[in-house]
Amino acid sequence: MSNLTWTCKHFDELSVHELYAILRLRSEVFVVEQNCVFLEMDNKDQECFHLMGLNGDLLAAYARLVPKNVTFSYISIGRIVTSPAFRRKGAGKDLLAKSIDYCEQLFGRQPIKIGAQLYLKQFYEQFGFKQTGDVYLEDGIDHIHMIRD
Repeated sequence: MSNLTWTCKHFDELSVHELYAILRLRSEVFVVEQNCVFLEMDNKDQECFHLMGLNGDLLAAYARLVPKNVTFSYISIGRIVTSPAFRRKGAGKDLLAKSIDYCEQLFGRQPIKIGAQLYLKQFYEQFGFKQTGDVYLEDGIDHIHMIRD
């Protein structure tokens, strides 16, 4: 288990420093580390809640909690990311567990859909997610849709 402090805020509640840290971490991992050239800011953030796992002032883990009909007809969790400095220390597991808990608090108990990178399938299965379709290519990386009932 990681020793992070968790906070969840709607986009309108984020400070400019929090927003900067979120966008920086997402760009660091999804654009630079994974070598995917894409517009990471997709105009969905404004409708979402943002779960942040902090180690002091450092953003160690993050997920975007997405209401129904923004990405899918289900509520969803997206942009699930752990800072490279905090990997293999339990932050990813804590992040997903907290994401599910916060989704239930915010939106009620209902199925959650994710677009998961294929290599993380077993990780998500530990939390009750099940593959619901074929592998698809997104930004050069194999993905699958998964739902947790």
